[in-house]
Amino acid sequence: MSAQPSPAPEPLDLCERAPDHVRAISPYQPGKPITELARDLGLDAASIVKLASNENPLGLSPKARAAIEAAIPELARYPDQYDLVAAVAAKHGVAPEAVVLGNGSNDLLEMVAAAFLGPGRSSVFAQHAFAVYPLATQARGAASIVVPARDYGHDLDAMLAAIRADTHVVFIANPNNPTGTFLPADAVRRFLERAPRSVAVVLDEAYNEYLAPALRADTVAWIREHPNLVVTRTFSKAYGLAGLRVGYAVCHPRVADLLNRVRQPFNVNNLALAAAVAALGDAEFMAKSYALNRAGMAQLTEGFARMGLAWIPSHGNFVSVAIPRRDAAPRAAAVYQSLLRQGVIVRPVGGYGMPDHLRVTVGLPEENARFLAALARSLAQ
Repeated sequence: MSAQPSPAPEPLDLCERAPDHVRAISPYQPGKPITELARDLGLDAASIVKLASNENPLGLSPKARAAIEAAIPELARYPDQYDLVAAVAAKHGVAPEAVVLGNGSNDLLEMVAAAFLGPGRSSVFAQHAFAVYPLATQARGAASIVVPARDYGHDLDAMLAAIRADTHVVFIANPNNPTGTFLPADAVRRFLERAPRSVAVVLDEAYNEYLAPALRADTVAWIREHPNLVVTRTFSKAYGLAGLRVGYAVCHPRVADLLNRVRQPFNVNNLALAAAVAALGDAEFMAKSYALNRAGMAQLTEGFARMGLAWIPSHGNFVSVAIPRRDAAPRAAAVYQSLLRQGVIVRPVGGYGMPDHLRVTVGLPEENARFLAALARSLAQ
């Protein structure tokens, strides 16, 4: 009697073997792209106004554009970060060894998590804070300690009290996204003075360039007293280089050494490096971007006031407006969809625990006006 063939082995489900903390991650949801909305609703892409991703409506500076064009012949070469590292170090008066470059400031946040977090460890951050903090924490198998917000902003006393023996990182966004709230410099310094030096404190200043001059502080200088401080900045917002993905961190050289150990080789491309160096030196463009943002913020908030809407006072280049409920039911999601049908993209922030708000980027005057008119129509429906 011939032997029966062995049954085929069960197929291996590779994805089921991924760590539980990775499979439980909800991916980051960016603002809806213009091309996607055009495809979905059959709209002319040129007619769509995107105020969803806190991009600079002026685009990039002329100096950055010229630097990009000049760098194109060298694209066959691997990137050399020296010039940008030197420029950032000179800007902040630190040694080049204190500067780490990232593929956007998100990349730096991920490096901090990779260097300091893991199973059995925790990070602390505020409710309504930037979505990358929990994502970076969970991706390393660490625990997130989410501290309830105070008036949509960071409660630093509560965050300090939330630090546990297993806490290795605290994330502070200042100004915060998506609420736009701001912590005065003296409050952040008091936190640093009381926080354990064994805990990395990440001060995420992606929107620093939009602060009023009276509110700005030389936070990088604090690193001399607080070597556990990591300051992150980005070129994606005021500098207008969102599509090139470049940011940086300034920190103690020993911390920088750790971040560089987990940093991907050549993580910032040639065009981004050249553009960022040029952008750092374009004070005229930055002043124009700041002035446009101040005027646009006033245009939006005055429009909200005329419609009887509440908003969270913002120190960034965006503002979160409250959409009134109807019969106790949230309407922000429905208003968001109505705006999309009118060719206006803003950002729903229900995923941030704010189901009654929409976040709106400050645009050009005509874009702000288009949004306000569309919002009024949506609310009247």
